[in-house]
Amino acid sequence: MRAYIGGFLLTIVLFGCTPDKTKQTILKPNVIVVFIDDEGYGDVGCYGATGFQTPHIDEMAGNGMRFTNFYAAQPVCSASRAGLMTGCYPNRIGLTGALFPWHKIGLNSKEYTMAEMFHDQGYATACVGKWHLGWQEAFLPLQHGFDEFLGLPYSNDMWPHSNVTGEKKPNSRYPALRLIEGNETIDTIASIADQDKLTTLYTEKAVDFINRNADTPFFLYAAHTMAHIPLGVSDKFKGKSEQGLYGDVMMEIDWSVGEIMKALEKNNLTDNTIIIFTTDNGPWLNFGNHAGSAGGLREGKTTSWEGGQRVPFIIKWPNKVPEGIVCNKLACAVDLLPTFASITGGKLSENKIDGVDITPLFEGNFEKTPRETILYYYGKNNLNAVRKGNWKLVLPHSYGSYNTTPGNDGYGGKRINTVIEEPELYNMRRDPGEQFNVIKHYPGKVEELMKVAEKARAELGDLNIGKEKGSGNREMGRVNTLKTKSIK
Repeated sequence: MRAYIGGFLLTIVLFGCTPDKTKQTILKPNVIVVFIDDEGYGDVGCYGATGFQTPHIDEMAGNGMRFTNFYAAQPVCSASRAGLMTGCYPNRIGLTGALFPWHKIGLNSKEYTMAEMFHDQGYATACVGKWHLGWQEAFLPLQHGFDEFLGLPYSNDMWPHSNVTGEKKPNSRYPALRLIEGNETIDTIASIADQDKLTTLYTEKAVDFINRNADTPFFLYAAHTMAHIPLGVSDKFKGKSEQGLYGDVMMEIDWSVGEIMKALEKNNLTDNTIIIFTTDNGPWLNFGNHAGSAGGLREGKTTSWEGGQRVPFIIKWPNKVPEGIVCNKLACAVDLLPTFASITGGKLSENKIDGVDITPLFEGNFEKTPRETILYYYGKNNLNAVRKGNWKLVLPHSYGSYNTTPGNDGYGGKRINTVIEEPELYNMRRDPGEQFNVIKHYPGKVEELMKVAEKARAELGDLNIGKEKGSGNREMGRVNTLKTKSIK
């Protein structure tokens, strides 16, 4: 990577308040979503992390609210991000799994994103970090409601190296990583050392965006590349944690959150800003000491067990969200779009979405239950489990288990192909680790949850039973190679 990262070149664009902006618009809250990659449920201090400290994130929780039953939209990169941006279960909009550089698909322009909802209200909008919803120009952030974008279009392991030691392995399907600003490639990442600088780069850009938009409502989506392998950390934090490189990365992410909060304080924006910290899925456990912790939950990334999809979630909004509160109610990343729309007066898509307004939970009103169920979809369109209240029904499916010896120092260990042949029932209140199948004792609960599953199958399909689509699936975006430009 050339001098761009080293010196972080800035183009200063001053955004003022246009004459038609009303005082009500100016007073709408700013919104920041900090979205981490592959960080597990147990990788934040206030969720039980060991071997490193996360004081700034913990401060957020102490001055805000921490959720214990919050779920990513799916347990893998692209699908999870699609759910966050659209308020839909990813399989509803045709996006499942993770997109690769050779794919000519992405987020359909007919979907109404969180950024578009804010942009249509006059918000300044920026995406900083990992996008991973399609890398051709038609799918990039500026085509989905963002005014600014600086980051990578896909995962940081999608490059021509066989492992994190830097051993060369040319592969035309894995081009050198592109650092994109707006719609243009401005640099390439050609070494592990370049990735060491990403967290600092994203943080500087995020702070700059806040400083430039202090006088207008803004939405900042800060989607860190870390802690996806290969891990990278700056010299500021290298060797600083007791847990090794992964702990160093977590400490730098915490520093980044602190820098964002300092920028808010500097601009007198703290009280009028909603800031959220969460992650895209659970830890990639077969990478051993380069992976995070599921915090005692079962399995990890790409599985529909709790370790794959239950993630940390913290919200801070002074004088609106009660301080130091823990919320045990069900919630999901797809709920953020309709909730933000409710808070700011934004509109929702004309297409059906799956998110619900969880504003009452943010207000500390736990007598309300905005979300009653969670659907655990994965794969091409497989319904692997459903949850209602404290009960989870695991449906027959296959998955790659981490229940074996992991890899080490950036090398991934093998996973075990495992088949669930019969439904299993777990009590999430007593057994969040999903160790005790109690299906024989609660036939009434099984029947109740099977109704949830059958409704989901009718609307969204389930390839586990041979039903590719339901009545409510929509198409992903596809490149028309004659009309759509690719980023070069």
